[in-house]
Amino acid sequence: MLEHILAMGVPYMLMAFLAGMGAGVFYFGGLWWTVRRLPTARQPALLTLGSFLVRTGLSLAVFYVVSGGHWERILASLLGFMIMRGFLVRRVRSAPAKVTTN
Repeated sequence: MLEHILAMGVPYMLMAFLAGMGAGVFYFGGLWWTVRRLPTARQPALLTLGSFLVRTGLSLAVFYVVSGGHWERILASLLGFMIMRGFLVRRVRSAPAKVTTN
């Protein structure tokens, strides 16, 4: 299996991993942005649905384009996506909460 991955090319796997990290930043950053805007949104359901569709659609498009039909690249991009998720969750949890009063 390792020979197969190495024969595929490390640059392609690295590109897939980095693209997955970028998709993770977009997806989870967009989720954080959406959650922060919900209390003041005029139509929170529309914001939630629209954000979900855009985030999911773009992330799936990145996985599809980067994969090039190779399952190994999809795994590399999913690994980058999940690593970025873990990083962002830890970062958000450690950030001090801002209290707003209206």
